[in-house]
This record gives sequence, C-alpha cells and structure tokens, in this order.
Amino acid sequence: MFDRLFGKRAPGAGRGGPLAGLAVPSSAGVLSCRVLDPVHEPVRQAEFVVTDAVGRKVLGGETDPYGTVLATVPAGEYRVAVTSEGYTPYHGSAVVAEGEHRGLGDVLLQVAPQPELPEPGDWEIDPLHSQIGFTARYIGLARIHGRFNSFAGAVRIAERMEHSAMHVVIDAASIDTGVQMRDDHLRSGDFLDVGAFPTLEFFSERFVHRGGSRWAVTGALTLHGVSRTVTLDTQYLGLGNGLEGETRGACRATTELHREDFTLTWQTLLARGIAAVGSSISIDLDIQIVPKAGGRS
Repeated sequence: MFDRLFGKRAPGAGRGGPLAGLAVPSSAGVLSCRVLDPVHEPVRQAEFVVTDAVGRKVLGGETDPYGTVLATVPAGEYRVAVTSEGYTPYHGSAVVAEGEHRGLGDVLLQVAPQPELPEPGDWEIDPLHSQIGFTARYIGLARIHGRFNSFAGAVRIAERMEHSAMHVVIDAASIDTGVQMRDDHLRSGDFLDVGAFPTLEFFSERFVHRGGSRWAVTGALTLHGVSRTVTLDTQYLGLGNGLEGETRGACRATTELHREDFTLTWQTLLARGIAAVGSSISIDLDIQIVPKAGGRS
C-alpha cells in the first residue's frame, strides 16, 4: 500500500506528494506499515516498538485511527514489533536506506487464543500471593506508594463468566506506606477513621468482557461509610498450577479513586496553594484465586 502511495523516491521529493512538506534529514529514511485485523479493518492504538540491530529501542508509540505507523529513522537495519490486546504479536524486520521510504505494507494481526477461564464454582483470594496497592501524589511532586496487608475475598464463577460475582473485605487498619507516623495519620479521623469504619468492601455482580484478556469488573466500593460505583480495568492472566499442584487463576486490575467522593476531604495547602496530598488515588491489584474447599459446582 505505502509503496504504491509514496513510490521509491525520497520522502517529500515529489512536488505536491503526500510528504511534500516533511523535512527528512539526509542521513534518514521513512519506515511505515498499516496494521489490520483478520477482516482487514485498521487496528487503532496498536502499540509498536522499533529497535536497532543490537536491540536498542529507537522509538515507540501507537498506530493512528487508520492503523498507520509512519516514522522517520536514521538509515539502518531495524526490528519492528506490533502488539494489540487480543491479537498475536507481530515481529518483522526492515532495512531503511538514506533518503528512501521503506514500507512493510499491511501487517495482518491474528486473533490470539483466549486463556482458559476458571471452572464454575466458589474460589477465594489467596492473600499470601496477592496484593492490593495504591499510589497517591504528595506535595504535587513525589508519589507515595502503599498497600493493605490484611484482606480476604471470595469469587463465585458462574457457568457464564459474565454472571459471576465477587466480594472483597479489606482491613482498613492494615494500611502500610512504610512510615509509622504517616500510617497513624491515615488511620485517624482525618482520613480512614478506622475506629468508625474498620473495613473497606467491594462487591460486584457485573463482569463485562472487553475483548482479548480484558474485563471490566464493576461494583460498589464502600469506603469511609460511603458507597460508590467503581470499575476495575482487569487483565485476566489465565490459569496455572502452584507449588503443590493446586489450580490457580490470576489477574491484574487498576482503577482510580477520588478522595472527595468518599468524604476523605482533609487537606493542607502548602506555599502557593499546592495541596499536600493529591485528590486522585491510583489502585493496583495483583490477585491470585484458588478453589474454595468443597466449592466446586
């Protein structure tokens, strides 16, 4: 496609050509391709990485709304990797000459096999191999990382995954940022007020498949006595066996919370009005589940 479009002349060389206004250094060339799905529709926002002959990353980014990659690179030999959720990765190579356009043509991505889903029945979160972490902004510059050390959860896998449900209970007092004074403040009435609200709870009955290994798990999060609807952007990692041969399922999930939504409104302003603690909190979960004893249907 691109060779037909641009021909073999130097980019921008043709008067009125598609790249007529593009200034390309004399030691560089243009590398391009178009990324398509199995029915030849453009794959937008596919990730691509271009590396040189010794494996160093030269550039990376996402395809445009038409599935196109178009980049100016120094003359040389390159490897091109293209990935997109739900598709098998593509790996190709190209030699770009000075003042020339090297088109890889149409890169056709194939649908990746879907990971096996957990069997229907009752499963539980393994806290020893799971983590519930968070990240918050501090004084507008640094980031504070923390986690909750004590939690439990159950997942009921339905015959259709979309009809599954989960319930997670977190011990609010188990918050841990690695600084005792800060953790004591987070447990106080200024923030979590663990005396009045000893737990955080998340309950969901809505599992929506977003394609590939991506799922949206939507439910009610109760924090500081307030319940709000929260969606976990979840990547299902599949099934495996533990050290004792037990079946395990794993996933990663992220979401973003706003403190004001849960009446966590304590704030101190520093010089020039900078907030000591940011209003948004990023939540990151790494979860493993195991079958509950006697829980298989």
